[in-house]
Amino acid sequence: MAHDELCFSTATDIAARIRSRDISAREVMEAHLAQIEKINPTVNAIVSQLPPDDSLKAAEQADAALARGDDIGPLHGLPIAHKDTEATKGVRSTSGSPIHADLIPEHTSFHLERVQAAGAIMIGKTNVPEFAAGSHTFNPVFGATYNPHDQTKTAGGSSGGAAVALACGMLPIADGSDLGGSLRNPGNFNNVVGFRPSPGRVPNIPNATGYNWISIKGPLARTVSDTALLFSTMVGRDDRDPLLIDEPGDRFRQPLDRDFSGVNIAWSPDLGGLPVDHRVSEVLSKAIPVMQNDLGTNIDEATPDFSDVDWVFQVFRAYRMAATFDPIFEANRHQIKESVIWNVEQGRSFTAVDVGLAEQKQAAFYQRMLAFLEKYQFLICPVNQVPPFDVSIDYPTEINGVQMENYISWMKSAYYISTAGLPCISVPAGFTSDGLPVGLQIVGRPRDDFGVLQLAHAFEQATQHWKIRPPVVA
Repeated sequence: MAHDELCFSTATDIAARIRSRDISAREVMEAHLAQIEKINPTVNAIVSQLPPDDSLKAAEQADAALARGDDIGPLHGLPIAHKDTEATKGVRSTSGSPIHADLIPEHTSFHLERVQAAGAIMIGKTNVPEFAAGSHTFNPVFGATYNPHDQTKTAGGSSGGAAVALACGMLPIADGSDLGGSLRNPGNFNNVVGFRPSPGRVPNIPNATGYNWISIKGPLARTVSDTALLFSTMVGRDDRDPLLIDEPGDRFRQPLDRDFSGVNIAWSPDLGGLPVDHRVSEVLSKAIPVMQNDLGTNIDEATPDFSDVDWVFQVFRAYRMAATFDPIFEANRHQIKESVIWNVEQGRSFTAVDVGLAEQKQAAFYQRMLAFLEKYQFLICPVNQVPPFDVSIDYPTEINGVQMENYISWMKSAYYISTAGLPCISVPAGFTSDGLPVGLQIVGRPRDDFGVLQLAHAFEQATQHWKIRPPVVA
């Protein structure tokens, strides 16, 4: 099989073919390493790559294990690179910050241990914004990651390197995390899938704010089935996470096919009046007939009550930033980007009363969402309010003439949903007239992660946008 064809096969298909010995893990590794050598210098998605000979040796060991009849996992032989904000034992983990430019952890993040135990082979890390702050992947350690559909545009973030590596066929699966949209935004900007699961699905340990679930670990892939495959290896019980949902992962390896005829879905084109770039609106308007005519759902234009949600998220994000970075803040202030400094200082300025009020308002918002979703099984809406923007700017400062208050205000459509604590996904929905990807955000009922994956899969199968490769690999 040609390297190009193999690199753009689905992870599900590659894993099945390795298991049946139709192809070897070494062949898979060779193909992806060749793709990285060819494409990565142009897009800068994979960083701290391991020596290719080490990756090939690991693939040969995977083939030997299969030949011996060893019990193998569902990801056996699949190459993966982990998000650079995650600890990886013996491999540089910089978080895109010069403060950690030479940090080599002595442990691996727990959910990544699970992924590796399922057979995935780590070949390096994926690029991130500095400290994962802001959905635009650039940092002073490795530089910017470029959108493969237009290299003058951002890859999004904070899991931007992961999404670009997938879009370019350099990886079949990738992991990430999502506080205000960091799985969904890069999925949206790169024509791949980014899934933010329910709080408690994936162990989040260690976590500086253990009982606050605003930051979530999760998977990315080119297809929804591949996303579910990787997700199935991340989930499961661990009592060190006080919020963990005790449900085995094999459920998420079940077929995603489902008849959605007659299912009630709410469509919110602007989440209650947010400015949305007309190019995004034009693409998403074409998704509604697909949902109605192809899938047979009942679509109403309806929006939940998002009162106070912006303030609630700002409080939670800021106090988490302060709690996370306060130990290194003063001594290293000169090495931290201005947006992170602003966010930490904002967190320091909030009082216990502010945090308590934010928790009360979030609880009220959650109850409003429950009431809204009694009528509708799903909410669909934009992932972000803009298409990929110029890679040379830090963030969009206005949308449709409306000024943005800070460096994350352009992505309220993502972080409003984060604040709800509901499972949500970005699935490819089409392209603007100038060829930029746009994703559709699907939000489900509490803990209905499987249902969200099913609807995203049905939409993906009806549209097939995921098959469109970026020009950089043509």
